[in-house]
Amino acid sequence: MKKLLLFLPLLFLACKSSDRSVQPAVNDFREFKVLDSNYLDKDQIFGDLLDEVVSFRESDKLKGLILEKSIPEIKEAIASGQFSCRDLTLFYLKRIYTYDRENPKSLNAVIAINPNALKQADAADQDLAYAKKKGEELAYYSIKGMPILLKDNIDTNDMPTTAGAAVLIKNTTAQNAQIVKNLRQEGAVILGKANLSEWAYFFCGDCPSGYSAVGGQTLNPYGRRSLDTGGSSSGSGVSVAANFAVAAIGSETSGSILSPSSQNSVVGYKPTTGTFSGVGIVPISSYLDTAGPMTKNVMDNAILAQALGAPYDVIDQYGINSFETASLKGVRFAVWTSFKENPLYAQALLDLEKSGAVLIEIDDTRPQLNGFLKLLNADMKKDLPAYFAGQANATYRGWDVAKVMEWNRKDSLKAMPYGQSLFQGIIDEPAISDADFREFKEAMTATAQEYFYNLIKEHDLNGFVSINNYTAGAAAAAFFPAMTVPMGYDDKGQPYGLTFIAPNEADQLLFNWAAAYEKITKHRVLPENYKN
Repeated sequence: MKKLLLFLPLLFLACKSSDRSVQPAVNDFREFKVLDSNYLDKDQIFGDLLDEVVSFRESDKLKGLILEKSIPEIKEAIASGQFSCRDLTLFYLKRIYTYDRENPKSLNAVIAINPNALKQADAADQDLAYAKKKGEELAYYSIKGMPILLKDNIDTNDMPTTAGAAVLIKNTTAQNAQIVKNLRQEGAVILGKANLSEWAYFFCGDCPSGYSAVGGQTLNPYGRRSLDTGGSSSGSGVSVAANFAVAAIGSETSGSILSPSSQNSVVGYKPTTGTFSGVGIVPISSYLDTAGPMTKNVMDNAILAQALGAPYDVIDQYGINSFETASLKGVRFAVWTSFKENPLYAQALLDLEKSGAVLIEIDDTRPQLNGFLKLLNADMKKDLPAYFAGQANATYRGWDVAKVMEWNRKDSLKAMPYGQSLFQGIIDEPAISDADFREFKEAMTATAQEYFYNLIKEHDLNGFVSINNYTAGAAAAAFFPAMTVPMGYDDKGQPYGLTFIAPNEADQLLFNWAAAYEKITKHRVLPENYKN
């Protein structure tokens, strides 16, 4: 493989760990000040659905038809009359009830259950029955009737949107976020809300990934108290890994889809910034924020991307028949020299080469993306009040970061046990004019894109191959799309992801590359303690 100099892209909001433990009998990878939520009660989460969920009895046959299955496989079983969308929804609700809270295997991944989930499933069953009566063929590659979890920074009209923050428990709204409207238009069942790193991991500084005041501490199903969940879409990644839903929606500013997807052995897609609408999503940075699908496989990711409102036809171009024939032959990837120290990455590169990919090895230097934190601080200082003014419940009109911090201090042990240092940084960020800030952001993006595009042009590259969220910051600043696919597990059982990065607006390429790699490796396995 040819060598050349390249930066080591910015890694921001990385997973954190230490060797400290809470209790001598438990091998915690870091100190957890809080495990279970101080705001949620297991039975209350299910509300009026509780009795039906508790009484639901899933058979081994039903488990075999649903666990780890793709959307087309599940649709085929529904079409053959083996179960209904209502059965499917109840199956996932029962798994959440069984595994998610107040038991030795609890994961604290789900923060709310949609009271209308079964009504939505019934509507999907009625639509499917009507279509069958008319002789229409079932759409195996659609999201209709499929239960989906949303990261709890995404607005819905039937559940509060808290961003994990106690102050937002009353943040109910009459409006769905635009991406939720898109999902509902396609007939998706909104199953509930997934826990997250509070305020999308831009709040408390040294808090663990997956912690929020409302949801408690989300835990990794591959190692409940020994492995990081990744953040900030922690509950979304964990929920997909443990089969709590067909799929989940996360959001990313810099690494918040890629990190928990790779840490939980699922497929995560961070699209080109601007691909999906951000209206109705609690912001960090309107300049960089994006939603994205998190799934057990690449095909499901493509189906969900379509339903979210992708402006390109992923399924037709790289789906259905072409997913089966996806190829890496002749694709030219840049790969990072230092990353080869990870044996899983080294093996992945061999797998890519055996599949016909051309790998060009690049050394590690750092891009000059100075001021990334400044960008986030300044954006959130204006974007959060804009969300409060135009999208949140009227209770929060006129609120800003300072008002949230003031509210948290009223009961700091419950609302902010790890402090709120990142919010303080937002307050302390010096003012900047709109014109200067726009120039600053555009310059950062230009710098990141120059690094990538110079290499692409000089070496005729198609894309880049990384690990987890190691290059998420540079990809975010450049608006480059990325997709991570399960790459295997180390000797401690920790999952890793192989992350493909494509040029701006070349998202469709990711699906072809990821599908081809998934097809030849098939690394993902269901967590051992959640197979029943």
